[in-house]
Amino acid sequence: MVHRHQNRELLFYQQVASGDMEAIHENCLRHEFLNQAGVGKLSKDPIQNLKYHFVVSVAIISRLCVDNGMEMEKSYRLSDYYIQALDDISTVAAMEEIHDKMVSDYTYRMQIIKQSAGLSRPMTECLNYIYSHIKERITVKDLAEYTSNSASYISRLFKEEVGVSTSDYIRNAKLEASKNLLRFSDYSLADIANYFSFTSQSHFSQLFLKETGLTPKKYREKYYGTQWKGTANDIMTYTDESQE
Repeated sequence: MVHRHQNRELLFYQQVASGDMEAIHENCLRHEFLNQAGVGKLSKDPIQNLKYHFVVSVAIISRLCVDNGMEMEKSYRLSDYYIQALDDISTVAAMEEIHDKMVSDYTYRMQIIKQSAGLSRPMTECLNYIYSHIKERITVKDLAEYTSNSASYISRLFKEEVGVSTSDYIRNAKLEASKNLLRFSDYSLADIANYFSFTSQSHFSQLFLKETGLTPKKYREKYYGTQWKGTANDIMTYTDESQE
């Protein structure tokens, strides 16, 4: 067997470490994990072979992400979580799902780290909280309590460091997340509005139209199935277990 050139694998790992969600999800959509050409045969059993390759991948990714700014304990804990999840997997489809979920999780976390570069610690904590609780109703009071600061301080910090109000940032983050569900799910507009804790479907539609120039329905008709940008499970969310 002739092994594939290492540059191909290194590029993939670097895309994860740099937080390149677009590239990683194009990789997932192409089912690259299941493309065994040139990757070496580690077991005669197809499922076990994929598990071995998965462990190699997550080991490299976890260490590369540490080198690029992820907290070491968090990265290794995440690696342990996904490796332990292999115990319950017995099909090729499930192996691909857990792989895509793992690389998307790491990539998304690295994206947040890159976006937070140069920001103050309280602001970084605020952004982490927002994206980890994107489905919930988030207020400046929530952020203030989470970071042990006053609401007025957090509001001022958002204006100074990211240039928008706290409410505007949260709303835009939710709208960006909703775009992914419109593109890559069959959830109804009411379900999506409820999923991201908008006050109503009509309110969600009004905000979406103002932000994009299209109604959610028109946006879905135009972009459905194109350019996957979200995570492997519920697009913009982590699994509860992987955050513990």
